[in-house]
Amino acid sequence: MNRIGLYFGSFNPVHIGHLIIAESILDQEVIDEVWMVVSPLNPFKKKKDLLDHNSRLELINKAVKGNEAVKASSIEFDMPMPSYTIDTLRVLDTKYPNRKFSLIMGADNLEHLDKWKESTEIIGSYKIYVYPRLGYYTSKFDNEKSIVRVDAPIIELSSTSIRNKLKEGRSIKYLTRESVREEILKQGWYK
Repeated sequence: MNRIGLYFGSFNPVHIGHLIIAESILDQEVIDEVWMVVSPLNPFKKKKDLLDHNSRLELINKAVKGNEAVKASSIEFDMPMPSYTIDTLRVLDTKYPNRKFSLIMGADNLEHLDKWKESTEIIGSYKIYVYPRLGYYTSKFDNEKSIVRVDAPIIELSSTSIRNKLKEGRSIKYLTRESVREEILKQGWYK
């Protein structure tokens, strides 16, 4: 059974930090593939500055080109919005019965996991791989066997900082894959 780590996010835009985290978790051999699930609209985020979901999906496809273990996923595009993780997991379990799904999230998201829709179902039914984020650590889930803290680099790079640089006309070279940077500049996104 193929083990899939679902890495949810706005990816607005995808950057090297996202890719480093995906590769770090793959390297630990706890999963076989990472699916970067593009969220059309995160229930906790504002829509302002959010590039349309098809363009964000296109940027992820450019970013992961050549890496068979990392894929972009549009599973939430046809689901009711806002999309909730538990609903997406149920759709994926039905659509792909021969795959075992787990979640990949940062320690900043883990802090609020108990506020998610049907969080006890998520914690009880799925492995959750948590990568470190500077300034975030919660012990409230330390006794949950399904929640596993993974060794991954702490990356202080955000999509927000990349968008801000683009608005200011500054370089984002090396912050994204070159193909992603070229597409953003070609399309004039985030200006």
